[in-house]
Amino acid sequence: MSWIRTIKPDEAEGLLRSEYEAAQKRAGRIWQIVQIMSQQPVVLKTSMAVYGAIMQGRSSLTRVQREMLAVIVSKANECHY
Repeated sequence: MSWIRTIKPDEAEGLLRSEYEAAQKRAGRIWQIVQIMSQQPVVLKTSMAVYGAIMQGRSSLTRVQREMLAVIVSKANECHY
């Protein structure tokens, strides 16, 4: 079985701690998808910026439509959303 070592929130320092705090504020918890990127805090920060731009930036799709597409893609990929 494959696994990825993650840095737990209570062990985080520096940029990772800041990103975890932002995730906690944004979602009320730190989801596993965020923790999986913990070994590369710059990648985590960039990924969250891209996600924010996709979900909240200007678009011809509403936020609800974007969320529905995210759920559909996650289901098609057999991922827990």
